[in-house]
Amino acid sequence: MSSESSAGRPSIGTHHLHLASHHGSAPLATQGSPGVFRRAMEGTERVFERLVRDNQDRIFALSLALTGNRHDAEEVAQDTFLRAYRALADYAPERVRELKQRAWLHRIAVNVFRNRVRGVRPRLVELNGSEPSPASGPEEDVLRRAEIDELAARVACLPARYREAVVLRHVQELSYAEVAEALGQPVGTVKANVHRGLKILRGENHGDGDD
Repeated sequence: MSSESSAGRPSIGTHHLHLASHHGSAPLATQGSPGVFRRAMEGTERVFERLVRDNQDRIFALSLALTGNRHDAEEVAQDTFLRAYRALADYAPERVRELKQRAWLHRIAVNVFRNRVRGVRPRLVELNGSEPSPASGPEEDVLRRAEIDELAARVACLPARYREAVVLRHVQELSYAEVAEALGQPVGTVKANVHRGLKILRGENHGDGDD
């Protein structure tokens, strides 16, 4: 990805994705008149631009927390928005309006993560991808990074099912219902996985093996 936001996260725009619609057939709703197709695609791009503007930092932070390194996080985030763009191009306007966009994007990102980087041991990074505060001194930065590295190391060692649930609930701060929708799991399963994941992070339970 060629450009980054001011916070150091990759900048994702429709100019990266204009070719996405050419990888498959035209949406059923837009086949026929070129004018109808053009208007439909213009509408899709407006929706997509808003989707990226409102969610790219959140999706990058999620990808970074799941993968543990910026290279994989950038690829997961870009692939997430690419898949979202292709899906929007195929959706009827009514379906687009009814989308719960945050949960929908999180579900896509988790699926991309599972398909591409599951089983890869994440490297140590700051979980939220942020840089040290300019106001903090060198000693504070060292202590802060040490604390974050320790937490990142523990998260990296969690089984994937616990890592996904803990990151969505406590890094992304989704509700249990939103996490359940993003993961396609019952709320009870999500709560159990968050609970078990937190126990492992606290060093209270070493009996749960990896996937």
